[in-house]
Amino acid sequence: MAEIQLRNVSKRWGSFVGVDDFNLTIADQEFLVLLGPSGCGKTTTMRMIAGLEDVTEGTISIDGRVVNDLDPKDRDIAMVFQSYGLYPNMNVYENIRFPLKVRKVDQASHDERVKRAAAMVELEPFMHRKPAELSGGQRQRVALARAIVREPNVFLMDEPLSNLDAKLRVSTRAQIKNLSHELKVTTIYVTHDQIEAMTLADRVVVMKQGVVQQVGTPTEIYDRPANTFVAGFIGSPAMNLMEGVLEGGTFTGHNVSIAGLTGPDGPATLGFRAEDARVGEGQGEITAPIYTIELLGDATMIAVRAGGSMVSVKAGKEYRAEIDDTVSISVPPEICHLFDAKTGERIDAQ
Repeated sequence: MAEIQLRNVSKRWGSFVGVDDFNLTIADQEFLVLLGPSGCGKTTTMRMIAGLEDVTEGTISIDGRVVNDLDPKDRDIAMVFQSYGLYPNMNVYENIRFPLKVRKVDQASHDERVKRAAAMVELEPFMHRKPAELSGGQRQRVALARAIVREPNVFLMDEPLSNLDAKLRVSTRAQIKNLSHELKVTTIYVTHDQIEAMTLADRVVVMKQGVVQQVGTPTEIYDRPANTFVAGFIGSPAMNLMEGVLEGGTFTGHNVSIAGLTGPDGPATLGFRAEDARVGEGQGEITAPIYTIELLGDATMIAVRAGGSMVSVKAGKEYRAEIDDTVSISVPPEICHLFDAKTGERIDAQ
C-alpha cells in the first residue's frame, strides 16, 4: 500500500530545468500515467521517485515518509524499463527469481512466488528458456514478472512497450491493464504514446518542457483539454485547431464561419474533434476542397485546409469522394472548444 506525494519537486542541471515545481498526490493503488513528448521531464520525474536522480528542490514522500535521502533499494519500488535488462546466462525462471535472491527472501517461498508471477503473465511454458530464445513480447513479460515477484509497494514502468511491434503492443498493454486490476499496486507509467495513456490510466499527467500542463482522468483530458498543447497532443487524430477571430459569438477564419459561440471578442483558436463534425451536402460551417482522403476500414478520414490549418473529419466507412472535390462540413457550436490565441489556455463560457 503506498500513497506518493510530490511537493514543489524540481530538477535542474545548471541552468537547464528538467522538471519545474511538480506538485501531485498519487493515491494508493492508482495507475498514473506521465505523458508527453521526448524531453518533457516525465522519465526524470519517475527517476526521482525511484531514487535514481537526486531532487534539486522539494520533497517526495511514500506513505508519509520523506524518501529524498533514501537509496533506491530502500524505497520498496520495482521498475520495468524500456530495455528488458534480462540476464542472458539465466533462464526465465532464474531471471524472475533473481530479485528474491538479492533481497535474501526466504528460499522456501521462492518457487511458489516465481510460478505465481509467471502465471500472471502467461510464461509457464517458457520457464527453462534463455532470453535469446524468446520473442520481444515474451522478454518484456519476463521483465514484468521479475517486478511482480518482488511484491513491492510501487511499480514504476518506463516506456515498457516501446520496443514491441504494433500487435504485441496491444496484447501486452491488455496484460498490463489486467495486472493492474489484479495486483492493486500503486503504478506510475511513463509513455509518449497517448493511446497507451488513454487506455491504461486512472489519471493522466500531461507534461511539456518540465511543466505539468493538465492532470485528470482520460475522459476529462480528452473532453476538456486545458490548453492547445493538450488538445493537439491527445487524440488520434489530435483535435483540429484553427486560428481566427471571434466577434459577436461568430468565429471566422479562412474557409470557416461558426456562429453561436460564447467568448470574448478578438483573436482566438477554435478546436473540435474529427469524430464530432459531419460531412454533408449543402451549406456547412466549413466549405473547402478535399486535400486528402483515407479509407480506415471502419471510417473514412477526410482532410481539408481551413483556418490556416489542416482539418480532419471522420465520415462513414461508405463515404466516397475524390481529392479536390469541394465538401461542406457541419461544425455545431456545442462541439467547439475555444482557446486564447496568445496563451493557448482554454476559454470557458462564463
